[in-house]
Amino acid sequence: MKTTTICFVNNKGGSGKSTTCSNVGAAMALAGKRVLLVDGDMQLNLSLSFFPEDKVLEMAAGEKNLYRAIREQKDLMDYRIATPYEKLDLIPSSTLMSSIEYDLFTKWQRELILQKCLKSIREAGIYDYILIDAPPTLGGWVMNILCASDQAVIPVEASPWGMFGLANMFEFLGEVRNIAPTLQVMGIAVTKADVRKNYFKQTMETLKAMDGIHVFESVIRVDSAVEWSQDNSAPVVMYKKSSRSAGEYRALAEEVMSLGGR
Repeated sequence: MKTTTICFVNNKGGSGKSTTCSNVGAAMALAGKRVLLVDGDMQLNLSLSFFPEDKVLEMAAGEKNLYRAIREQKDLMDYRIATPYEKLDLIPSSTLMSSIEYDLFTKWQRELILQKCLKSIREAGIYDYILIDAPPTLGGWVMNILCASDQAVIPVEASPWGMFGLANMFEFLGEVRNIAPTLQVMGIAVTKADVRKNYFKQTMETLKAMDGIHVFESVIRVDSAVEWSQDNSAPVVMYKKSSRSAGEYRALAEEVMSLGGR
């Protein structure tokens, strides 16, 4: 079976993209799947989910990170590093990703560079899933990430501001489909939810009323265990397996795997 590539995107910051990406990936690995995580954001949060800050900054400043590979259009096979967990590898990011738009601007077929760099990994079939964490922007680099993906998951924070800009996100996805017509939106994952608040109910009603958009059943609620796990450079599904949020992320990963066809 071919490798399925899924990106986690939202042009609004604070939506829980990196946390969702890291925990879904870790939960997939716990379920026996082989997973490659790709940190596409200059904020390095996905890398920080698995390694302490000094190690992440060392990788970011070195030669073996996503920025170096994309800038030189190198095969990403040689840029993978093992995380502390079985069946889970990472391609780390760099703070220099802040200038990636400028670096891509003059490149031929610039929207497809990441797709080409991932080609040999996908064709080798060594992973069941490749999960890509995108930065909170809408531009050439996010277009690259979407063009390299089979499906997109949109994490949305259940807050009064959480859905702000979602219309822009869907408009952008429509534009990307002109270049990547097979790209599908797998669904919206609701994160940072306080189910007691009225705006949580309003958020769910608004999302479920959207035409043709799947909303995942597994809602990720606010849980201090997530912050503790981040402080200890580990996904919560690994750090505190018995926590409520770990159970919610495992359930979300099961939904993603069922919709991802594996």
